[in-house]
Amino acid sequence: MLELRPTVVGAAGLVDDPLTASDATRAVEAVLARFLDAELRRTREVDPLFARDVAGRVSAFVRRGGKRLRTAFLWCGWRAAGGSDDPTAVLRTGAAIELLQACALLHDDLMDGSPLRRGAPAMHVDLACLHRTSRMSGSPESFAVAATVLAGDLALAWADDLLMETALGSPHGTRLYREWRAMRGEMAAGQYRDIHAQAVGTSGVDEALTIATLKSALYTVERPLALGASLTVADECVLDALRSAGRCAGLAFQLRDDLLGAFGDPSVTGKPAGDDLRTRKLTYLLAVAVELADTSGDKEDALALAPGPAYRSDDAVERMRAALERTGARAEVESKIKELVATSLWHFETTGADAAMRREFAAMLERASGVAPDHAGEGR
Repeated sequence: MLELRPTVVGAAGLVDDPLTASDATRAVEAVLARFLDAELRRTREVDPLFARDVAGRVSAFVRRGGKRLRTAFLWCGWRAAGGSDDPTAVLRTGAAIELLQACALLHDDLMDGSPLRRGAPAMHVDLACLHRTSRMSGSPESFAVAATVLAGDLALAWADDLLMETALGSPHGTRLYREWRAMRGEMAAGQYRDIHAQAVGTSGVDEALTIATLKSALYTVERPLALGASLTVADECVLDALRSAGRCAGLAFQLRDDLLGAFGDPSVTGKPAGDDLRTRKLTYLLAVAVELADTSGDKEDALALAPGPAYRSDDAVERMRAALERTGARAEVESKIKELVATSLWHFETTGADAAMRREFAAMLERASGVAPDHAGEGR
């Protein structure tokens, strides 16, 4: 049994003073550290060069952290579904999710050509620098692409190893693995829909929502909540309520991310401002703006938002940003986020989770969406 602190897990394996999601996130950090240390030792035995150049960088990237939202929602799903005994399996599942997230981010930055992640050079940028400083032959960019693909693959392999070990040791392992398998497939499908929409210049609202659902809503909140619940004896009604709450919360998170991508402060987000606009990535924000510009007949804004060069100039990005404001798309997306947050909280309350858990979920919703729910279910 994983000992977290004396007042949390008693000798019989029962939680005497239930952890909060923040406590669980810190505990997952410890699980990750032990797992990564062990994997690095094994990797050095396989090949010291690969361990130094690739595995070491993946390990450092994972340890550098992030929001850890998926871990927090995983814990919330477990507690809302009645989880209260030994938390080892749910914490190990949280660590596996963080490794899967590392894979997704490494590959996503590579596909998008993003130079920064978490305030530091993205993996492909760092590996291109390694090529140059080591005076290797060939193209630094080609080397970096290949090595970053392998880095993401390694993170995915580590995630699957940890999840499978956890599933094999849990009485709920079959249900846990079903959720995990679905999440991996949805994540890949969402990523492909994203790059396909960008390649063909799609602007449709329905397509943007499909991408946001597959790539983010399911993967960020719905599946983590369901993964946590799958480690309990919760019935399908509770699982369905958590999935509905998670889908709405996940969409709210993605729409907030869209707004930050267009208007956010790089010193806060850790990513360059306007990257999505520069490449005209299809987001719900962009799709709404295009629809509003077409409906109003505003040719200037429609032209600024229309498909064009693969990479847009700073002036073109500023024109797009102004169009997002003038069309009313930014305000409409803010309104949609508030609606999704309220609906998510309503679904969560139908799980029968206690008032403390509902308050915690409401706080997590605010953290993910930037919107404070109107109420957190006190006294219900």
